[in-house]
Amino acid sequence: CPPLGLETLKITDFQLHASTAKRYGLGAHRGRLNIQAGVNENDFYDGAWCAGRNDPYQWIEVDARRLTKFTGVITQGRNSLWSSNWVTSYRVLVSNDSHAWTVVKNESGDVIFEGNSEKEIPVLNMLPVPLVARYIRINPRSWFEEGSICMRLEILGCPLPDPNNYYHRRNEMTTTDNLDFKHHNYKEMRQLMKTVNKMCPNITRIYNIGKSNQGLKLYAVEISDNPGEHEVGEPEFRYIAGAHGNEVLGRELILLLMQFMCQEYLAGNPRIVHLIEGTRIHLLPSVNPDGYDKAYKAGSELGGWSLGRWTQDGIDINNNFPDLNSLLWESEDQKSKRKIPNHHIPIPDWYLSENATVAVETRAIIAWMEKIPFVLGGNLQGGELVVAYPYDMVRSMWKTQDYTPTPDDHVFRWLAYSYASTHRLMTDARRRACHTEDFQKEDGTVNGASWHTVAGSINDFSYLHTNCFELSIYVGCDKYPHESELPEEWENNRESLIVFMEQVHRGIKGIVKDTHGKGIPNAIISVEGVNHDIRTGSDGDYWRLLNPGDYVVGVKAEGYTAATKTCEVGYDMGATQCDFTISKTNLARIKEIMRKFGKQPVSLSIRRLRQRARQWRQQ
Repeated sequence: CPPLGLETLKITDFQLHASTAKRYGLGAHRGRLNIQAGVNENDFYDGAWCAGRNDPYQWIEVDARRLTKFTGVITQGRNSLWSSNWVTSYRVLVSNDSHAWTVVKNESGDVIFEGNSEKEIPVLNMLPVPLVARYIRINPRSWFEEGSICMRLEILGCPLPDPNNYYHRRNEMTTTDNLDFKHHNYKEMRQLMKTVNKMCPNITRIYNIGKSNQGLKLYAVEISDNPGEHEVGEPEFRYIAGAHGNEVLGRELILLLMQFMCQEYLAGNPRIVHLIEGTRIHLLPSVNPDGYDKAYKAGSELGGWSLGRWTQDGIDINNNFPDLNSLLWESEDQKSKRKIPNHHIPIPDWYLSENATVAVETRAIIAWMEKIPFVLGGNLQGGELVVAYPYDMVRSMWKTQDYTPTPDDHVFRWLAYSYASTHRLMTDARRRACHTEDFQKEDGTVNGASWHTVAGSINDFSYLHTNCFELSIYVGCDKYPHESELPEEWENNRESLIVFMEQVHRGIKGIVKDTHGKGIPNAIISVEGVNHDIRTGSDGDYWRLLNPGDYVVGVKAEGYTAATKTCEVGYDMGATQCDFTISKTNLARIKEIMRKFGKQPVSLSIRRLRQRARQWRQQ
């Protein structure tokens, strides 16, 4: 049987009861598998249920609210930086009325289940035989001798059908999408990609961006009406997942998304057809397949909070990118002679050296980001339910949390809200916080640096080194939900995944050409009042994400005259066309002529040439 849902919050706080509690922050409502304590482990957000007394009469109880076939119990100790507490053995009791209790027995008598030997690794115990009841109670019998009674737990059970119970029928989530709702290991993921490509060969392409530490290819699927090529004027979008290998829900959502888009395109869904024909979409479901493999082998409930999080060589990919924030801010603060641009900041030499602590997966992602002119991206993560936008790093070195906006803060806040507001739960004011943070005051969004500071995040790097605006989307409290939860998680996120992709068409777009109609690459596009520029691609095309309003847009390129114009961004979806045609400067024309004719312009004598050269110098 699957988990009842203590970790996923399907079991509400009102369904959890205990004999005693040390204090409110260690109450029964905190006894959920993998729940994390706050940094201060304060009165409200601690990391387990802890009994008020250490004796064999303590218990924690779950009310399933309906008859359920209970099959097993998973336990952990208390999540804490400062203390060590766990239960080493316990009994299990069941009841139909919460008054008369039956102890789980075997031929020898009451079963004493073996508990934990440390505080983080989950331990599963299956009941000798499944038992049907409404209530289940865990009664600790022994605990770590230098600690106290503290537990986090999950209950495995199958709710029995109850067609007469309106409450449960109303709250059961179903999906009508015919998708492959299961966890896919590496081989199965690859096979699913091939199946999608076979179903939709005209709009999909499978490719890889590199290899993992263990040699597994990092596969991506491109969805476009012309797969394999960049179309001038068409923006590029990316979703990636699995930078932390144990955050599995994002990986499965991307695999579901590629199936869904293929099916809906074939069915002629006008919204999906329009999106695919106007956007080049890249889906990379597993950035860290080595880490995923570790988590997959342990299973959805038994990997704990961190098994598989890091790469094979112990690196956190999400924070493994160059810290360009410090370079930019030092330049701005010191007004140094070595002026750092406000965009496309180059990667420092030390980071490019072979001795730098950089994962091969990170280097592959950076090369991918530099190769393709992405405009918008989302990296799907887990363990929370919020959308985080840059900057992820605080500007003050003396703070660990501080709102640190980018020059495009209003755009990022809209992008974050576009996902959160269309998610089924993120902006639900009645929703319980996953662990310690309540993000409702910002409608399910948060500035990364105001949450916790991180140097070298993918979001900050993407913004400062490329044209792409990247956000972190935390898609669920449970990093690795049971596969029975996948249909509901798909319904929770489906609309948000599509809406966020559509935001790539918000703002202005255009082509910067010379007077002969040829696109000018690497031209700088600036917006008055926004201290962050972008650059044109190899064909001279560009996209600039902006909220509705009137903007003075400027363009400049080496050897060309600068130009400005006012561009209006409306509220309707679809970027405003804002093209530029710029001419070469006189100096650039002269240099071009001199290069073409070997520094000897046609039909000009040496004397006349020298005379003109003197005039140029005087000017």
